[in-house]
Amino acid sequence: MVPPDAALIELDERGSLCPAPVIALGRAMAARPDGGLHIELLADDPAAQYDVPAWCRMKSATLVSQTELPDGSGFRFEIRV
Repeated sequence: MVPPDAALIELDERGSLCPAPVIALGRAMAARPDGGLHIELLADDPAAQYDVPAWCRMKSATLVSQTELPDGSGFRFEIRV
């Protein structure tokens, strides 16, 4: 659930190899440096399941959820900055 005061950003990085998904996260974060972001990221590179949580730890972002897509084609991440 997106907090009422947060801006929702949806990023579809399916088809992109890492580090592209975390670069996209960094660009989204830079667009609103004061925070207040809720980012939904889709990625299908297997490395994303490790790179995205590591990026969140390094940037002090909250990884709200990390789930495999129902059809097994990738992952969905919810991140709060």
